[in-house]
Amino acid sequence: MAIKMIVGLQYGDEGKGRAVHYEAKNASIVIRATGGSNAGHTVVANGKKYAMHLLPSSIIRPEVLSMIGPGVVADLKVLTEEIKQMREVGVKVEKENFVVSERTHITLPHHKQLDRLYEMLKSNKVGTTGRGVGTTYEEKARRTNLRMCDLFVESVELKNKIAENLKVYNVLVAEANKLIRDGLYEEEEFPIITAEEEYQYCEEYKKTVEEFIVDTHPILDQAIEKNELIIIEGAQSFWLDNDHGDYPMTTSSNPNASGTASGAGIGPTLVNEVIGVIKAYTSRVGNGPFITEQKNEIGELIRQWGHEYGTTTGRPRRTGWLDLVMVKHTKNTSGLTSLCVNHMDTIGKFDQIKVCVGYEYKGQMIEHVPIDKENCRPIYEELQGGWNTEGATTFEELPQAAQEYIQFIEKYTGVPVKYIGIGADEKNTIIQ
Repeated sequence: MAIKMIVGLQYGDEGKGRAVHYEAKNASIVIRATGGSNAGHTVVANGKKYAMHLLPSSIIRPEVLSMIGPGVVADLKVLTEEIKQMREVGVKVEKENFVVSERTHITLPHHKQLDRLYEMLKSNKVGTTGRGVGTTYEEKARRTNLRMCDLFVESVELKNKIAENLKVYNVLVAEANKLIRDGLYEEEEFPIITAEEEYQYCEEYKKTVEEFIVDTHPILDQAIEKNELIIIEGAQSFWLDNDHGDYPMTTSSNPNASGTASGAGIGPTLVNEVIGVIKAYTSRVGNGPFITEQKNEIGELIRQWGHEYGTTTGRPRRTGWLDLVMVKHTKNTSGLTSLCVNHMDTIGKFDQIKVCVGYEYKGQMIEHVPIDKENCRPIYEELQGGWNTEGATTFEELPQAAQEYIQFIEKYTGVPVKYIGIGADEKNTIIQ
């Protein structure tokens, strides 16, 4: 049996798509397990760049079955547009190589408006992508949301389900619009949305997606019984996890390894490998604590050299030195078996590199992550940089300083580094 999981260990955008695409070349199935269109996955293969939000990173491998699992919340419009965009550039997206779980929840137009409404009301804003992902999960937990299987019920029943889902939204919007009209918020008024409007929305985008909607459990069961390679693709990252991350500055799902397995519908004892993906530095989109952030020339250079702009929003990412305390924290909480370290080419441009190996916290030095990490100050160790990874195809061909950087990560975390990313294209990957 071979089931591998690939998860992020920082704040997202670590390059999971690249790792998934690379592992997928020998896989039978790749299943996207959590999150929604707030996630951005970028894969560069054979010089071509593919940016996705819902489709699994394996979609550019036509021989692999790409799957959206029950733990995902899917925007019908975004999914339809991605399918069309991929087909336009010659990528195969047919029912032979792509399926969506009938249990996957649907993000509708009112979810995006609710997202905007909640951000308006918050004093301490999260800085969401505005894609309606958190509000979809909210209604999923309230047990009123639509799933993909609901697209096939009779029209009257579907309209009734939508109407039930809209009750809370329209009450909140009426109250919010009063506040706006009273001048308490500088925001455009929110639209009242009818069941008929969202029904027509579902009917429009159902035309493209309905052929892909299936019960994914028998497909996974069969692959597991045949000992076929399955890759579980995580979204977002551990420190955005709603239970274990920097709450409330988190995403709305559980992108830790256990939550990712649950979202895929695969039990934890069946997973053979958990590959944690990090950058050789740290980046973050949105608000929240960032202990090693560099609001200076160093941070700007990392941003420029690493092309640190959000796939989903285009926003400049916050950047800083590698925080190994954060990474080590995920060793047991995610059951890591190996690491993938990306952007080694980027960090090597600095002559001297700082790595966070501890925190100054309430007058003492600690090597764990407290719940109030905003009260931590980084303790750095300085390592030699100034390397050029171009042309290297093995670990031994890397410059000595680059090798020592990888070895330092391995020694501190106690987790072996299996993959080393030294460029954007999947070909620029060293395997140990």
